[in-house]
Amino acid sequence: MAHLLEYVGCVHIYLGPYRGNPIALYLKRSDAGCQIGPKVYPWNGVVGTGESPNKAAADFEEKWKAKGLSSDMYSGPSWEGGIKPEKPAPPKPPPAPKPAAQADAATPSPPSNTQAAPAPAKATRSSSPSNSESS
Repeated sequence: MAHLLEYVGCVHIYLGPYRGNPIALYLKRSDAGCQIGPKVYPWNGVVGTGESPNKAAADFEEKWKAKGLSSDMYSGPSWEGGIKPEKPAPPKPPPAPKPAAQADAATPSPPSNTQAAPAPAKATRSSSPSNSESS
């Protein structure tokens, strides 16, 4: 069975100082997923695919921006029918390892049967011959 195309939005291309005709974007639904793209040459090579129309719209926007047109040469895409591009969530960063646990594991602990070196004795001020002579 042939799938009907649904109009879902448009992109306006600027031709010099004038605004060109809008390029219609169509949605094609199939069992494998959804495709969004224009049917007009030379733009029909840009097709967004996804599991849902919103994911296909996000894919189309990424591919359209990669096409090579600067942002001042077009406006849009303008979506209709409740389509909102659904961008995939950014990957979560891996959890940071605990630095204290790694430092303890990296340095071996001293054996428990050895005695720690005695702390140096505090130097006390005693009356030395030099101090008593100057007084």
